[in-house]
Amino acid sequence: MPTPLERARQARRLIAGEGLRGVAGRLLERAALRVSPAGERRLAVGSQDLRRAGEILAAGLPHPPPLAHAPGQPLRVAWVCAPPGEGAGGFSTMARLIGGLQDAGHTCVLYLHDRHGWPLERHRQTIADWWPGLNVEVRDAAAGIADAHAIFATSWETAYPVLTSPARGARLYLVQDHEPAFHPAGSAALLAAATYRFGFHGVTAGRWLAQLMEGEYGMSADWFKLGCEQERYRLDPGATRTGVCLYCRPSTPRRGFELAIAALELFAQWSPRTPIHLFGEHAGRLPFPATDHGLLSPAALNDLYNRCVAGLVISATNVSLVPYEMLAAGCIPLLNDAEHNRVVLDNEHVVYAQPTPYALASALRDLTRHSPRRAGQVARQAAQSVRHASWQEASRRVERIVGQRVRMAGELRTSTHALAPAQAQILSGAQGS
Repeated sequence: MPTPLERARQARRLIAGEGLRGVAGRLLERAALRVSPAGERRLAVGSQDLRRAGEILAAGLPHPPPLAHAPGQPLRVAWVCAPPGEGAGGFSTMARLIGGLQDAGHTCVLYLHDRHGWPLERHRQTIADWWPGLNVEVRDAAAGIADAHAIFATSWETAYPVLTSPARGARLYLVQDHEPAFHPAGSAALLAAATYRFGFHGVTAGRWLAQLMEGEYGMSADWFKLGCEQERYRLDPGATRTGVCLYCRPSTPRRGFELAIAALELFAQWSPRTPIHLFGEHAGRLPFPATDHGLLSPAALNDLYNRCVAGLVISATNVSLVPYEMLAAGCIPLLNDAEHNRVVLDNEHVVYAQPTPYALASALRDLTRHSPRRAGQVARQAAQSVRHASWQEASRRVERIVGQRVRMAGELRTSTHALAPAQAQILSGAQGS
């Protein structure tokens, strides 16, 4: 055990290196761990769903068949998801796909899987405020899922209730990222990885995830290309570009907040006259001058993109929607060099650098050295490069995938009109869970 003198010396070193705020942050983290020690942390999936999932998989039971479907008939599609936070990117993608399916004449129902007991009306209001164009029925997943042609899990936590539900419907899995990587090696990571072997068909955001699902987990998968809302994110030819921006997500480790801040601190030393902007979440105290915008509306975000020469976006797993938005507004995205980023974006105007503060800061400095005339030309070329990136096309692709999987599931179970007795017995308790 450290002696009091050693503790005092440690405190002096920490204060000298991190300041009082840094030391206070360390103390708060330690206090939080004492209040909620590792042994008392709750899993994101209930024990009943874990048990039933194990029974279904151990018995090798097939998924319930979809509702009967005739060619040309509209589909009924259920989406099971966690309640979205304000401006959530993953839910934004889902909302665009749902909207596209509904525009094509299909019916979608959104089932919210809330582990924290908030009233459904609160979540409905969040959706109405942030996704006003999404006109979809919202239900509580705890009340059960109705029969459908297709049922989507949309995250690893929702894959368990989708597996254990007795509702009819071809099982699909909207995979927008490699979720085991969201967690330290341990229970959550293992339980997340297990869902990719549930026998659902993956519908992935980009080609890299489809390759990963098939290669590492043996999961059948199709993919759609990310789109961009051209009506929201667009080039302003008269804009004056003087700054750089950061997609700032301190609460999301895969967005590399600490790495990005270290890179920007170095960049600020080299280019002290270049304005630095942060958006997404508030960053708190920073070691360099910057404008911390926090969460911005799409209109305000488009305005910011048009005031920036380049934007720093770190993605340790699947790439976010931000780089396409930046490109559409003429802001050059700078990303950490990684296969998953290159495969999904596949755009010559994206700039990559090794994920070190020096390499990222150097690349950012190079991007801001263009003359105003050259910067305007680069911005126009970048915006032109994504003019065909369409969520309408992504929705049409997903519509084709869903229709195909419903047909295949229907053909597989043409001779079966009811669940096998063993499966019915296992699932009978899921209705009330």
